Amino acid sequence: MATPEPQRDTSEPIRPEGILNFRDAATLPNSTSARNILKPNLLYRSARPDAATPSDHGTLTQTLSIKTILDLRTPTEHLDQARALPAPPGTTTSTSSEPPGRIPGIRYVDINFNGSTYTRALLSQLPYFSTARLAFWYSLGYRKYAISILAAAVMAPRGLVGLAEDSLRYCRAEVAEVFSLLASESSEGGKGVYPLLIHCTQGKDRTGLIVLLILLLLGVPVSAIEADYQASGPELAKERQAKVEEVRSIGLPDAFADCEDGWAGGVCGFIEREFGGVEGYLEGCGVTGEQMERIKKTLKAT
Repeated sequence: MATPEPQRDTSEPIRPEGILNFRDAATLPNSTSARNILKPNLLYRSARPDAATPSDHGTLTQTLSIKTILDLRTPTEHLDQARALPAPPGTTTSTSSEPPGRIPGIRYVDINFNGSTYTRALLSQLPYFSTARLAFWYSLGYRKYAISILAAAVMAPRGLVGLAEDSLRYCRAEVAEVFSLLASESSEGGKGVYPLLIHCTQGKDRTGLIVLLILLLLGVPVSAIEADYQASGPELAKERQAKVEEVRSIGLPDAFADCEDGWAGGVCGFIEREFGGVEGYLEGCGVTGEQMERIKKTLKAT
């Protein structure tokens, strides 16, 4: 059964007050291509929505009718964000049965995209002595210092394109899980999963990689995918300095706070060289041809 396309005025983009880097994933690919490739109002991307205002709640649930939020963050990021969120007025702790910052009426799906397989793969690239140092400092509770050993030795030299390539190699189970969700025609209670919002912390790298795979599958030109990725730069300008300080604190260069030029072209080239294209890559992850066709039928403009 085809997913009905929500109808609304798209002349002005939606800009929630408390959610950075928010946009319809169809907007830039359609506007930078010769024709509409994606159906609008079905797939959205953003930074973390935890600080969404009450007005934003209404925007997401009523104006945009979002049914599902796919969260790609790690459990550590969830804990850090929960600590950063203020308690509800008149309380010292949240009394809600929902995790802090979650919007009532929307189904949340958590997929730790850079999970244990990815982490082990990066750790395996450390020399033995560096691995011992990392384990020592981590055991003493100096988590950030321990991470800086891995970041400086392994992550920084790879750059953002290299880290995306590592994610494609080592996060195949997570990719399969994401695409299984995207292909599902119904969720709990028989309700469709679309419209759907994908996010991580900034909505730039992990979200960017998943959106890249979706757009490639739908036949979006690499130049349009690049334009969509680069749009995150100005959208995140408000918190760039804080992000620069964060990446410096774990031994990464300032460039990790930005959108690397040519990122989409580099990642798409890797997929083509190593896997013969996006469908070959997804098949290697365990995504079936039927699932790919469902996603195309749901999201591709006719």
